[in-house]
This record gives sequence, C-alpha cells and structure tokens, in this order.
Amino acid sequence: MDYNRIIEKYYTPGTELYNILVVHSRAVADRALQIAAAHPEYGADLEFIEAAAMLHDIGIVRCDAPGICCHGTEPYIRHGMIGAAMLREEGLERYARVCERHTGAGITVHDIESRNLPLPHRDFLPETIEEQIICYADKFYSKSHLDRTKTLEQAEKSIARFGDDGLQRFIKMEKMFR
Repeated sequence: MDYNRIIEKYYTPGTELYNILVVHSRAVADRALQIAAAHPEYGADLEFIEAAAMLHDIGIVRCDAPGICCHGTEPYIRHGMIGAAMLREEGLERYARVCERHTGAGITVHDIESRNLPLPHRDFLPETIEEQIICYADKFYSKSHLDRTKTLEQAEKSIARFGDDGLQRFIKMEKMFR
C-alpha cells in the first residue's frame, strides 16, 4: 500500500496542511505500531495499521478548520466520513472504515441524534483490533499542537467533553492496550 501516493493526490507536499496531516498521522502510526507490537496476542496487521493510521485523517482537506489550515466547506466532525468516501473511491474499504470510526472513541447513533450531528444516523464504532488501536492512539495527538503528546489524563479529559459513554469506551481500550 503506497499511502504517500494517496496523500499526495489530495495534499500538496511542502504546504502547511500537508505537514500537519503527515506529522500528526506519523505520530499516530508510530504509537499504534508500538501498541500492536506490545500486544502480539491480538494478531494485529502491522502493515495495515501503519498505512491506515497514515490515512485516517485524509478527509480534513475538505473541512472548514482554519486553525489547522483546512479551508474546505464541510464541518470538521465530518472529516472521518469524508475521508472514508475518498478512500472508497480508491477502492480501499478496509481503510475507509478506519476513517469513519476513529473520531472520539467512536460515535454512536445516540450521540449523533442527541447532539444533532451532521452524520448519517448509525453507529461509527471501531470494531476490528486495528480500528481500535488506531482510534486509541489518535487520542494522544492534536493537529493543532504537533509538538505535544497528551498524557493519558489529558486524553481522557478531551474525550470526556463529549460524554461519559465515549470516555468509557476509551477506558476500555486503555485497559486493552496498557
């Protein structure tokens, strides 16, 4: 899988947005690979984890998030859905699922309906071990502070802002991946 080819199809190397995406995604990929290596009992696909982690935020390019150099038209909460659609156009269904399931600690239909989120009314929860590892690893890195790694407490606090259900899912992943 040549994830750089796909990234460079949508992002121009050398731009600030390209740098934000690649630096963030590399940090997530490295942490996800460390988690998978520390837990061989899960039998995670390391090659898939690296490529999927590098592509998990591909959809930010079409979002309106000027703080991270994104000047698209879509709400940021949709970046996972957008990225999934982009990767499905590339014929990459397994990778698309990571995009749409990594936001927060996953998003339930209840979250979507109760918060009136602009997303299809269905669950977007990480299911496979690879989806869970990437989702978990992503919570430690921000695209607005590329030089920082969140502590576990900071990651939990960030997740908790969106409700206890997501925090409980994150804590469950935390117990799996210690």
